[in-house]
Amino acid sequence: MRVLGINAIFHDPAAALLVDGRVVAAAEEERFSRRKHGKRPVPYAAWELPELSAAWCLQEAGLRPGDLDAVAYSFDPGLSRDAASLGLDDPWDHVRVDYARRAPQFLAAALPGLDPEQVRFVPHHVAHAASAGLSVPEDSATLVLDGRGEVASHLAGAFRGGELEVFKSQELPHSLGLLYEDLTRHLGFLHSSDEYKVMALASYGRPRFLALLRELVRPTDDGGFTVERIDWGALAKARTADGEMTEQHADLASSVQVRLEEVLLELARWTYEAAGGLKTLTMAGGTALNCVANARIADQGPFDRVWVQPAAGDSGTALGAALSVQGKNVPFGSAALGRGWTDDELEAELRRAGLPFSRPGSIAAEAAKVLAENGIVAWYQGRSEYGPRALGHRSLLAHPGDQDTQTRMNDVKGREQFRPIAPMVRAERFDDIFTGVNPSPYMLFVHRVKPEWKDRIPAVTHVDGTARVQTVHTETEPLVAELLAEFERLTGLPVVVNTSLNTAGRPMVDTPREAMELFGSAPVDLLAMGPFAVHRAKAFA
Repeated sequence: MRVLGINAIFHDPAAALLVDGRVVAAAEEERFSRRKHGKRPVPYAAWELPELSAAWCLQEAGLRPGDLDAVAYSFDPGLSRDAASLGLDDPWDHVRVDYARRAPQFLAAALPGLDPEQVRFVPHHVAHAASAGLSVPEDSATLVLDGRGEVASHLAGAFRGGELEVFKSQELPHSLGLLYEDLTRHLGFLHSSDEYKVMALASYGRPRFLALLRELVRPTDDGGFTVERIDWGALAKARTADGEMTEQHADLASSVQVRLEEVLLELARWTYEAAGGLKTLTMAGGTALNCVANARIADQGPFDRVWVQPAAGDSGTALGAALSVQGKNVPFGSAALGRGWTDDELEAELRRAGLPFSRPGSIAAEAAKVLAENGIVAWYQGRSEYGPRALGHRSLLAHPGDQDTQTRMNDVKGREQFRPIAPMVRAERFDDIFTGVNPSPYMLFVHRVKPEWKDRIPAVTHVDGTARVQTVHTETEPLVAELLAEFERLTGLPVVVNTSLNTAGRPMVDTPREAMELFGSAPVDLLAMGPFAVHRAKAFA
């Protein structure tokens, strides 16, 4: 069965392709269009489809649109109701719904040869749930939370034998995702984009507004929750994008973050009971990208295993919609589902750019040497990642032992200085340095840095003593594991800084040309592209 999944309705448009029970390709449109998040989540943008990523998915499999058995669209306009009746202030939402109804015709125009009758609508939260629950081999409880879908913001259920049973769906306007979006906007950041900045800022504050938030944001006995209107301005003055960040702003972020964690923990406990004690919890939806909350659920919740879909945001619903239509479990093997280039193609691009390059015996050893000398490495290897995390394919790497590395990396990327940078570590060394969820190959949990290591790896130890760790497994990421082993041999440190290969406000680089453009415009010491090395000192002598 050949199923193309499409996410287009709100933000992070993406496409994913399943062929005979295998994920052949999956990618966000932003990697092709170079527009961060693909588009803004406004009703008039709902017609925009992930045309470029969908066409690439088909090309990767050698298929034409007419070869598809189904196209799964991750929103069901038949479930929608008038926004005002849902308590939403969105007078143009009917335009969004109308565009969704016309999606079969829009898709047929974008993919010539596609029969519009092949398009199937999959409810938004069902697509989220399937992206996680059908990506693990075992039966699982599932929990989805985001800003909104057709009429709800949450789903609790369970997958047994590939079938989803829904226990509870929280109707709008109550939404933990919209709550966090509202706070993001109040703090001067871009909503539906910069929520991770609020999570980082929360670590610098105290939850001194927690008592009030416990009154206004409450779980209910039936597995749902209530979110009352919050007067943000009474708690902290609204901040402009370039305004001063104050203690009050950090305290407000901390308070909302803690209350979010508390409510999510209660929802997880309720779902565990409703699911009859299933040992695995799978999570998706934009709220599942909150790695601090995920770690608390894993640590204090009743489940033996918590698995979060790496593309947990809306881009992941492209995969989830396809999985839902196919109707069976397809265990997730790797997030490296995007575009890749052969060594010959990479060499041709380097020659075209006129960059001096070499082909060392080991690109991992070459990069480790530069890192050991406190250089910054642009690491471009294999297929690009599906989802928002750089996982050793499109990464910027640096030395974790230098106190100034965080400042340097945030300067390189043009980011706020309160933003943490994350470590990668070989899985077999994790327990020596960190505590928490292990394995953690997708950077979706935070972990405690053991006291004896905080001064040794200060660059990746956040102000609260945590780090968002990526565990690297030799069987799935042999080249990154080799780099980490060589870096440890040179420095005694088994950890390397890993952040995304991009600059602020731009998607991660995807093509060789984009990697070279970043290398040319940012103070990066080495471009490690496939087996080839380009040293800044030689390229710009």
